[in-house]
Amino acid sequence: MAHQTCVGDAREGITQNVQRLVDAGITNVLALRGDRPAENLDASPPADGGGFAHATDLIEHLNSTFDISIGAACYPETHPESGAPGDDMQWTKQKIALGAGFLITQLFFDNAHYFAFVEQARAVGITVPIVPGIMPVTNVAQVERFTKMCGATIPRNLMARLKTVQDDPAAVMAVGIEHAIEQCRDLLGRGAPGLHFYTLNSSFATRSILAAIKP
Repeated sequence: MAHQTCVGDAREGITQNVQRLVDAGITNVLALRGDRPAENLDASPPADGGGFAHATDLIEHLNSTFDISIGAACYPETHPESGAPGDDMQWTKQKIALGAGFLITQLFFDNAHYFAFVEQARAVGITVPIVPGIMPVTNVAQVERFTKMCGATIPRNLMARLKTVQDDPAAVMAVGIEHAIEQCRDLLGRGAPGLHFYTLNSSFATRSILAAIKP
């Protein structure tokens, strides 16, 4: 599944890129706004070059231009730029209305956030699959930085375990893998439609988790 962002990209360039994907036989695209440029963190992202300022704009364009399956992001602990959880859910619902056929969540470490989000989504009429996004912890400083950026939280007991071994990379990875295995087993056991792993271009942790949870 290809990931297509839109911040800072022109409409024509995005269209050409997705056309190349389609021509190559790729039919699943995750439509994302993308991170704001560091120099523009406090301003609304411009639709440069006739581009798109938000994921909803990108989804609408892709849906009207291509015959593909479009995914969108959602945020169990609320998007960090959202004024309130209710507002965030309405934007999520808008993504579906404009053409997204499934959702993938931002990373989370407490499954209660995922199941609460799914319940709220169903209550407002969102019926598409909601796939949990899992990021195995492999580096304490890295996960602290990521969670701060995306508004996710780390359970106290998990952070305490990580802090105890933070100077031992192998031990940190072992704790992260163990926690993710528990997460994944619980998610699948309680009806999650699948799993999406944030590998950060390093597959060891994900391969270890898959080996543990496969039947």
